[in-house]
Amino acid sequence: MPSVKKNFLYSSILATANYIFPFILFPYVSRVLGVENNGKCSFIDSIVNYFILFSMMGVSIMGIREIAAHRNDRQQLTSSFSNLFLLNFLVTCIAVVLLLCATFFVPYLSSYKDLLYVGILKLFFNVFLVEWLYKGLEDFRYITIRSISVRFLYLLLVFIFVRSATDYVVYFFLTSMLVVVNAVINFWHSRQFVHISFQKLLLKKYVKPFFMLGVYLLLTSMYTSFNVTFLGFVSGDMQVGYYSTSVKLFNIILALFSAFTGVMLPRMSLLIESGKMDEFKSLLYKSVDVLFCISVPLVIFTVVMARPIVYLISGKEYEGAVFLLQIVAPLILIIGYEQILVMQALMPLKEDKVILKNSFIGALLGISLNVLLVPRWQGVGASVCWLLSETLILVLSQKFMSKEFKVHFPLRRFLGVLKGYILLVPFLYMVYCFWENEVWWQVFVGGVIMGVYVIFVQLFFLKNSVVLAFISKYSLKMWL
Repeated sequence: MPSVKKNFLYSSILATANYIFPFILFPYVSRVLGVENNGKCSFIDSIVNYFILFSMMGVSIMGIREIAAHRNDRQQLTSSFSNLFLLNFLVTCIAVVLLLCATFFVPYLSSYKDLLYVGILKLFFNVFLVEWLYKGLEDFRYITIRSISVRFLYLLLVFIFVRSATDYVVYFFLTSMLVVVNAVINFWHSRQFVHISFQKLLLKKYVKPFFMLGVYLLLTSMYTSFNVTFLGFVSGDMQVGYYSTSVKLFNIILALFSAFTGVMLPRMSLLIESGKMDEFKSLLYKSVDVLFCISVPLVIFTVVMARPIVYLISGKEYEGAVFLLQIVAPLILIIGYEQILVMQALMPLKEDKVILKNSFIGALLGISLNVLLVPRWQGVGASVCWLLSETLILVLSQKFMSKEFKVHFPLRRFLGVLKGYILLVPFLYMVYCFWENEVWWQVFVGGVIMGVYVIFVQLFFLKNSVVLAFISKYSLKMWL
């Protein structure tokens, strides 16, 4: 069984690639397509992603859990995979029909037909992606190699074929083909581990958690993807362009910790299945330590350097995204901690009803705030809506974990981290002022200072045991 460290290494490589590729591609696409056409692609992609959420329901979560639990039993592994895939396939077919109907019968979408046809292709092939199989098997090496290879090909094709603002359909087609190509490769490769078997199908066993976890993901999207869709209907492509730009930049920044969370889910499921609750809690708190180490300085860096980050990656015409990025920056910490509670604790513990209840309350707040704030405040309203909805989910999840499993928020540790990083603010602000209008230098020098400051604080002020152990191990290897 691969170690958590190796899995995290591969996921970190993939996360780093997910930093590098957008930094190369996003500035080019933003400038070539412009705010409006970029907004069109983001608007239609948000609609297609809604249908993908409906078609996938809870299989992306339940699949990892089921595969992780039965990976040592080939017969049970094949049975679980077959049931989940066939259930997923049936719902996907329904989703394709519904999206076709929306394309033809919703008047507002008629001007986007060319993009929606491409989106239908992405929706259908998504069922063959079966990424949950490889995550459940903890085959992160394969995921990393395949993802980087396909993304590199995608990068080349975008630079070759997307040359003007009118090529936004070509860009959307190539982006959708990322899913198609990965799906074909994944499904072909899956034959090494499983096959589709129509014998002893037990679809009924999986239907309830499939839809329960699916409703959770759909509700969660009410304060993420729904913001883009609702903003598109209410405010138009320009505001979608600003808001989606801030969201994409935020997701780039969050990518590293999300990679760590994805690695931990199958391992946490295995520990709970084996009854090792003490080890489960220990890993949970180590995850929190890693989160604080990464997220707090990133929030500070993003707030102070929001303008140079946006200008560097997207261009000056995306000035409207600067304040939006500053609003959503705290979500690096909030979503990171929420992922620990939900992905590493509640899901492996199979507390699906709690997850569903919390997400319903969060979605209710998200929808209400969208209706109240977005028509008047547009992108700012959507950003505030997202921030408050995620915060509510975090509070509800923490309350349950504290009450039922005695897993409390490490407040003293968190306040110590804030105290340690407070001086980072003036350091970064001095860099921002000294290299005014030199965005490359602002981001580069600011990033270097942040990195050095983080290492210094972790080693000499906070004395983080996880960081100390990591540096001690690898510094010893360098000397040997």
